[in-house]
Amino acid sequence: MALSSIQIDSIAKQVYRQFPEVKGTAPAVASMSAKTPGAPERFVLTFKGKGAGPGGRSIPRIVRVVTDPKGAVLKMSTSK
Repeated sequence: MALSSIQIDSIAKQVYRQFPEVKGTAPAVASMSAKTPGAPERFVLTFKGKGAGPGGRSIPRIVRVVTDPKGAVLKMSTSK
């Protein structure tokens, strides 16, 4: 089972609200295999963008989101 485009759009809106520097970027979607048999499949969405650092420098920003097959966000992390 894969995530639908509607689910991906919904997840992206949540990410864009929290991390506006990645707004407008399309996520890379990958399936994460379960380590234990019978465990539900999970998906990883990776957003890449650029944020403003000290002194006006641009720094890369990567946001990684783990979801379940229904599109619910389980975990969200970002680079500094």
